[in-house]
Amino acid sequence: MVVFTLRSEGYAVIEAADGQEGLDQAQRHTVDLVLTDLNMPRMDGLTLTRALRALPGYRTVPILMLTTESDDAMKMQGRAAGATGWLVKPFDPQKLLEVVKKVLG
Repeated sequence: MVVFTLRSEGYAVIEAADGQEGLDQAQRHTVDLVLTDLNMPRMDGLTLTRALRALPGYRTVPILMLTTESDDAMKMQGRAAGATGWLVKPFDPQKLLEVVKKVLG
């Protein structure tokens, strides 16, 4: 649904099955935004965010967490890792697009 929503608005999307594949893709491609889940196999979203922030090309790229987690402590961990924003699933496609447009400026 996320990919469909973004592509229907004309965004190019690079998909990854898990956090490690996401990091691999990020090292091969230049992107304007990273949208990640918190709970993923091989590498969770917090670890991915920290790894991306350590890469020179990703220090300022917006990173949004899309997850079922809504706990404030978890959100604080996300911010500390370098996440730009937090969206709770299930998500509203319009809300997702609004947030994406906002962080891309």
